[in-house]
Amino acid sequence: MSRLQLALNVSNLDESVEFYSKFFKTMPAKIRPGYANFAIAEPPLKLVLFENSGDPGTINHLGVEVFSTDEVVEATRYLANEGFETDIEDGTICCHALQDKVWVDGPDGSRWEVYTVLADANESSSISGDELCCASEPLETSDAAPCC
Repeated sequence: MSRLQLALNVSNLDESVEFYSKFFKTMPAKIRPGYANFAIAEPPLKLVLFENSGDPGTINHLGVEVFSTDEVVEATRYLANEGFETDIEDGTICCHALQDKVWVDGPDGSRWEVYTVLADANESSSISGDELCCASEPLETSDAAPCC
């Protein structure tokens, strides 16, 4: 089982959390300064919000959340066999969580990740601003690989 991830840039996190909580009838799974995520059961979706990370209302990046490292490894093999250049990140701290992931570039520069969350990273974890995610500019102009 997996679910699609949609990471959005927002201008006001509080307003966005209120809107999406009502829209999807669920409260966020995690809220941190400038960051929130929702684990939505129906439709299966991981919605991630980044405050002031790019042009409001734009897509930050896209992904598929899977539930084991084995699934990330399987996706990596599949994508490589299909001719995609893969960027593997094992044991990375991103979006306030320890994750294993693989990235590929889609058409027109869209970044896609397949990832699994291994553990929560609490506020006292040593996390730099770059590791909190994501790109500081809109996806289409960012040179940095966003994460989530």
